[in-house]
Amino acid sequence: MPIKDIQAFAEAVIDNVERVIVGKRRQIELLLVSLLCEGHVLIEDVPGVGKTMLARALAISLGCSFKRLQCTPDLLPNDVTGVSVYNQRTGEFEFRAGPAFVNILLADEINRATPRTQSALLEAMGEYQVTVDGVTRHLPRPFLVLATQNPIEYEGTFPLPEAQLDRFLLRTQVGYPTQEEEEQILLNLRRVHPIESISQVVDGARVPALQSEVWDVTVDETVRSYIVRLVRATREQFDLSLGASPRGSLGLFKAAQAWAAIHGRDFVLPDDVKLLAPAILGHRLIIKPESALRGRRTATVLRNLLEEVPLDVGELDRA
Repeated sequence: MPIKDIQAFAEAVIDNVERVIVGKRRQIELLLVSLLCEGHVLIEDVPGVGKTMLARALAISLGCSFKRLQCTPDLLPNDVTGVSVYNQRTGEFEFRAGPAFVNILLADEINRATPRTQSALLEAMGEYQVTVDGVTRHLPRPFLVLATQNPIEYEGTFPLPEAQLDRFLLRTQVGYPTQEEEEQILLNLRRVHPIESISQVVDGARVPALQSEVWDVTVDETVRSYIVRLVRATREQFDLSLGASPRGSLGLFKAAQAWAAIHGRDFVLPDDVKLLAPAILGHRLIIKPESALRGRRTATVLRNLLEEVPLDVGELDRA
């Protein structure tokens, strides 16, 4: 029962992470979707809402290696990928791996790094390898990049170009807790931080096998056609200067399979696609300047498309 294995795996991780991150089950599920799809996540939110704790709790639950990379303007590409150092004793250069050689990498405030350093992550995120001094080295698997951005403070930052934004499978926010959730957080933080009390609950080495099993989730021809028509509609929308690429179609397709699997289903529902579309497609769209001046936003445009694009092509003929 491969799908039941994925569901049990996901439930164990979610329950464990929720001991640290209160009231954010949807965000935890999205991280697992990205992990099962061999994708990466961009988390845009204000400081102090638990982005780093979320990444740490996920790594501990999986028993995977974890490193946090604080991005600053003086960070160099070799600070990410690694560097060859001359050993005077042996007379040879030795490679010292950078923080990219890890299972889960948290790139904190990625937009504070220069474009040159940001691009150092492109090969790692897309090919799961890095090339230093002409030598290509493969990264450990699983490999997940969680990058954060502060959507409020833009002074001294370098916005991610469209090509790098497209490398992230999804973009999400953690968000502020509710009154009850924040009170529970205060109670949980008595004496010792809950991150210190959790431990590994699943074998992270199983992730590559589970990633291949996600492909077995059935996507009906009607749902597959709906995904393509929805993505194509973004390219034809008047208010958008850039629509989603075929990578967006593939991301939405694969994410819907992973979402169904972690909820114990071996088939994708149209509602899965609609639920995931904002996270998968939102950061791949660019609003026209004149439309932005009229108050239009990519989230609004995408929400309208989800309402307008029919599930069945026959609905167009009947309209």
